[in-house]
Amino acid sequence: MNLDDRVEKMIENYLQYGRPSEVARIRSAYAFALEAHRDQFRADGEPYITHPLAVAEIVIDIQLDADSVIAALLHDTVEDTPVTYDDIKEKFGEAVADIVDGMTKLERIPYSSKAEQEVENLRKMLLAMSKDIRVILIKLADRLHNIRTLDAKPEAKRREIALETMDVYSPIAHRLGITKIKWELEDRALKYLDPIGYDEIVSALESTSGTREDMIGSIKACLSARFEELGLKNIYIEGRVKHIYSIYRKMFMQNKTIDEVYDLYAVRVIVDTKEECYNILGIIHDMYKPIPGRFKDYISTPKPNLYQSLHTTLIGRMGIPFEVQI
Repeated sequence: MNLDDRVEKMIENYLQYGRPSEVARIRSAYAFALEAHRDQFRADGEPYITHPLAVAEIVIDIQLDADSVIAALLHDTVEDTPVTYDDIKEKFGEAVADIVDGMTKLERIPYSSKAEQEVENLRKMLLAMSKDIRVILIKLADRLHNIRTLDAKPEAKRREIALETMDVYSPIAHRLGITKIKWELEDRALKYLDPIGYDEIVSALESTSGTREDMIGSIKACLSARFEELGLKNIYIEGRVKHIYSIYRKMFMQNKTIDEVYDLYAVRVIVDTKEECYNILGIIHDMYKPIPGRFKDYISTPKPNLYQSLHTTLIGRMGIPFEVQI
């Protein structure tokens, strides 16, 4: 897809949730960034504008406001071009200029693998969040695109960026509850930190990809049909396969094989009340055989972060275990 088509797609995606009146500003910001980065290229040889455009696309994917989209497009202009804070303030407003300024200051925080420096990085980033959380959200999008395109960097630089991602950015995405970004940051960082372990898990998952998709779909369909048969309404069902880094932690930190990771496949059932959770648990245990010792009640005993649900591990068709979180 060429740049013009990507811009149109970006606008189309923004309009799924944003205000049409902001589209002209977003287009203007893209044109401004395109001109500012005109003679710059990334390590992979791509025009530099592909990076801020990709960051804006991620920002739109998590449905941030128009000022965030504009700031994403402009986030490297003050750092890497003659553009100044005042230039952005005059053309796009003080809010956008402040976000870009916050991004620029974060870029200047040096990273070290020393524990004290990691804590200092986190502290500075959290302080930046307290002023405007959009700075951190766009920074996470920036890091996500950088790690997606890390192959163009030398090996030592790849490992450094991957370690920084795991130590600093993934924990912040976790604390903000942006699970989708957290998972991808961790998976892509792992690829460079332990390529052998990463490839082992990917190969195992790819060998059963058809089975995995069929199994999750089959479980969701069976549960949905059973709930409908019993007249139960307002129940949301979603399924997922455990992400690569999470599998890695269980395999290599708990010395397990991939066959011993019982929550490799999981289905989440969301209901309105605590009482319904226990009712659904009984229904599911009637449908599938539970594995002894694999039931956890986080409703009667919530996790420290106040997470509440019921977890049970069951045996599905073909004898494959899966977890249900209610």
